Amino acid sequence: MKVGIEIHQRLDTHKLFCNCPSRLVEKEPDLLITRQLHPVFSELGEIDEASRAEYEKRKVFEYQVFHESNCLVEIDEEPPHTMNEDALKIVLGVAKQLHAKPVDEVHIMRKVVIDGSNTSGFQRTSVVALNGHLKSSKGTVRIPTIALEEESAGIVASESRRVTYRLDRLGIPLIEIATDPDIKDGEHLREVAEKLGMILRATGRVARGLGTIRQDVNISTAGGARVEIKGAQELKMLPLYVENEEQRQVELVKILLELRKRKALPVELNPVDVTSVFSKTDARLIRKGVDSGMVAMAQKLAGHKGLLGRQIQKGRRYGTELSDYAKLAGVKGIIHGDEDLSKYKISEAEEKGLGKKLDLGGDDVFVMVVAPAEQATKALEHAVRRASMDFVPEETRKARPDGTSSFMRPLPGRARLYPETDVPPIPVDRDLLASVESYESPEEKRKRLSKMLNPEMAERMMRSRNIHLFEKLVEKGADPMLAATTLEDTVVSLRREGIKFKDLEGALLELFREYNKGKFVKAAIPEILRAVAKGASVDSVLRVYRLQKVSGRDLGKLVEEEGYDMKKVMQKHRLQVDPAEVAEIIKKKPKKRHSEYR
Repeated sequence: MKVGIEIHQRLDTHKLFCNCPSRLVEKEPDLLITRQLHPVFSELGEIDEASRAEYEKRKVFEYQVFHESNCLVEIDEEPPHTMNEDALKIVLGVAKQLHAKPVDEVHIMRKVVIDGSNTSGFQRTSVVALNGHLKSSKGTVRIPTIALEEESAGIVASESRRVTYRLDRLGIPLIEIATDPDIKDGEHLREVAEKLGMILRATGRVARGLGTIRQDVNISTAGGARVEIKGAQELKMLPLYVENEEQRQVELVKILLELRKRKALPVELNPVDVTSVFSKTDARLIRKGVDSGMVAMAQKLAGHKGLLGRQIQKGRRYGTELSDYAKLAGVKGIIHGDEDLSKYKISEAEEKGLGKKLDLGGDDVFVMVVAPAEQATKALEHAVRRASMDFVPEETRKARPDGTSSFMRPLPGRARLYPETDVPPIPVDRDLLASVESYESPEEKRKRLSKMLNPEMAERMMRSRNIHLFEKLVEKGADPMLAATTLEDTVVSLRREGIKFKDLEGALLELFREYNKGKFVKAAIPEILRAVAKGASVDSVLRVYRLQKVSGRDLGKLVEEEGYDMKKVMQKHRLQVDPAEVAEIIKKKPKKRHSEYR
């Protein structure tokens, strides 16, 4: 088995080919536009197969536009501006960390993408550095390319023939780091991904938050094929994707051996209209489709009996593979003869009718689609194409939350790329390289953090997506340990309660600015942040909820009223008093004179 990974991380700058801010907007769109996309020929006169597969879905794309984050560049009504130099310098700085050699000139390329994620039908991408490497516990992992590219649009909704995207995300700069297949196994993959993530976060120039970093995992097995699993976001899930993909390919090879033994390949395409078999059906799915003008179209798979129901991953069978291909035509899926047909309320008589109509033998099985005639025929063509493959196909697959994956499209080929003619190449000369910042390595950062935090918290901050914000808070005067626990414990706990921060950075900068003035105590921070998340200022929260810190003479009087009892003071006034100050006052409690005992 061979494993490699591609890391895609958003950079914390304005957009790559215009001056729009890289800001996601929480509001209704200001404009809606609609497009249909089609593939184009490469310079070699070829059409990329992945693009062809997407085009066959004949989808319509709707785009939500936001004035705060979009201009004519994003809606493809204006040529791209010059490349964002700040983003380029960040990528060159990361390349230096990974021992990669910068290219002499950065050439912008167009990568054909017609799944709707870019209004133009292509993504702009540029190789910035070559031949880097990363040290790991299981040897050196080579990094052949480090690239700078633009982020895709964010998907909002998807129906069978219509997909809605939002354009606030489109054009945000991404660094792409691709490794060679030097990764040994799933745990090694997690280690490499984590190390690359720490190198990126150590720059302090990458975006934070959910979805700002994505991993695409490339896996191949002996006798199988190379597969790219896109969108694996969680580090802890990476070993599971590797394990499940290895299992899938091993099971597919076993199925192929069985099909060859049965001489069941290739499958002859012969879709048959079987609507008449279901003229009086109780199968709701079929009845609903036929009543709306659709047809039931079926195809015989000779020699495939029992194989479509064979599990290849947890919860996914060989029939699911065929169904994924059929979905290229826009259908929701297929029904096949290895399923329990009673769940659809298909009767035994209807099953026999299907067998007669398709001339099914003892080792044969059917696949069936309910859809408009042309679409149903196309879906069966895709399913038969997959069933006829005498090999494990190279595919781009979508990462699923349970650690399995589903087919998206064939792997793209060389016909996918062609030069961008609207943006000139950028020379990587001495002056540019001299202006590139030398970023702290993870080892240097860990050593520095260990001087201001305890070992456990230093390690947590190294892995935290909040490290950049932590350093900004400390730079502005926040106590390092308090800033770290607020970010890693308090904020996390509040989010679990469903509390969301529109501007976490602004809220925490204000919080620690007021804390440093001695206006409140540590224990009040969670209550203050709950209210600040709703839009209140720290000062107003202190007044309304009476959370101002009590100190000096007022604190002495309060402690005296509670009989110098620490437990009582903290039970009643925990959110207003500093325990250390209370303890000091109790320590200095005036002794009773002898006459007071009489």
